[in-house]
Amino acid sequence: MLVVGLTGGIASGKSTVSALLKERCYMVLDADEFARDVAKPHTAGWQEIWEVFGEEYFHPDGSLDRSRLAETIFRDATARHRLNEIIHPKVLALIESRIQESRNRGESLVIVDVPLLFEVGWDKQVDKVVVVYVKPEIQLARLLERDNLTLEEAQNRIAAQLPLSLKAQQADYVIDNSGSLEDTSRQVDMIMDTLLRGYRQ
Repeated sequence: MLVVGLTGGIASGKSTVSALLKERCYMVLDADEFARDVAKPHTAGWQEIWEVFGEEYFHPDGSLDRSRLAETIFRDATARHRLNEIIHPKVLALIESRIQESRNRGESLVIVDVPLLFEVGWDKQVDKVVVVYVKPEIQLARLLERDNLTLEEAQNRIAAQLPLSLKAQQADYVIDNSGSLEDTSRQVDMIMDTLLRGYRQ
């Protein structure tokens, strides 16, 4: 079974590419979805976040206040590291379990959508890496528009990840999402065709 890592940067369009892949009925394991699961109320991850960050990061109903936590971790590298220590091992364990389930079912290809693929070293755990790239000025503009952030907040969030240019250099395949959705869609099809042909050989 071929395991393909899909990654990018904030506001690079990785979620758009992931959605295109799902539309084409590819198996996509989404690390962000697993991260939400491991922080649901009264799970082990939720309890650890409560103990480390305090009750002010939770809504009255006990759910995690993700916006407030995001504000903190994107301006405080220490806080970001502490959160990652809680979340990442649990997410990666779930991904490993789902990959094994797919292998047992005889799947030919699984895509693992991990925003911090390189940052957490998971590029070594997949067979091929696809990076969704966008020009820096477009990335910043899209993030400002999408999340209604100040310029400083947007720059801090981009700076918290490896530069997209470095990720693209380490990728097996790059999807340039700087243009139209149609252009991105064509690149997705070309890369998946190449991956599947290589796997069959």
